[in-house]
Amino acid sequence: MIAYTRVYDMSKSVRISEEFHEFVTAHKRENETMEETLRRLIGGPHPEDVAGILSSETATAMRDRLENKRETDAKEKNKLRERFE
Repeated sequence: MIAYTRVYDMSKSVRISEEFHEFVTAHKRENETMEETLRRLIGGPHPEDVAGILSSETATAMRDRLENKRETDAKEKNKLRERFE
């Protein structure tokens, strides 16, 4: 069985096994979100810990590049899909 966890506001869905979901849930602390639990378990940085590392100009440039990459990827996927229709 597969468990789905959805985090809202810039969310992504991640498919995980029921066993792993139970493991994470068992390690979740009171008043802690699933994201916070996962970050704690894997040692990922908390957003507050990395805030301010990039200048606003660099962050904006990175966001723009990522958006362009997503658009390019979407166009390429559509072209490939059209070839097989």
